[in-house]
Amino acid sequence: MQNELRLKKAPVARGQDVPVRSAADIPVWKTITLQAFASSFALRNALDAKGCKVGGLAAEILARPAFVVSTTRQDVRLVAVSAAELGFGTDTVTLGVIYARVQQLGLGLAAAEIGPQLRLQYFDQPMGEFLIIGMKPIKTWSGEQVVLNVANGGAGLILIGQDGRPDAEISATSRLLFVRSDPAALADPPREAAAFLPP
Repeated sequence: MQNELRLKKAPVARGQDVPVRSAADIPVWKTITLQAFASSFALRNALDAKGCKVGGLAAEILARPAFVVSTTRQDVRLVAVSAAELGFGTDTVTLGVIYARVQQLGLGLAAAEIGPQLRLQYFDQPMGEFLIIGMKPIKTWSGEQVVLNVANGGAGLILIGQDGRPDAEISATSRLLFVRSDPAALADPPREAAAFLPP
């Protein structure tokens, strides 16, 4: 599965070569409802109950104090975009640069809980699809910076973690999910994306 993360050429969502110029150019990919869970452990139990697998890094992130869940039910509009669609012409782009670009477009980083909440609501995910959650990374117990990925690698539906450092190289065709115009679902104000860039 880690090889899939590095080598997978995910399908590009939009069938045009013109890079997006604003958030309005990117259609809403999916609207999900964030359910109110009592705790991150209750959310993890819900994943287990639905038969959704959780990888080691993702499980560690869900157990970290920095991972918080909403106390109210709310709808969140997600957009899916690749670095290629954002106008980058290289094979890979760093995560920090992608985050800075989507901030310029007016999109926001997703709250970390959007990963597992999406996993619970996306049972028809095509095989071979890996969706990176555009979120502020959460550190593991050992200090690794990790972001979540909602995936179907062929062995079932799973939530996994992957390198979330600002200089992590992301394939230009990989799709990342961000939030559109829903302040309650943003990880932090837009300055969070700017702060993610390396000095």
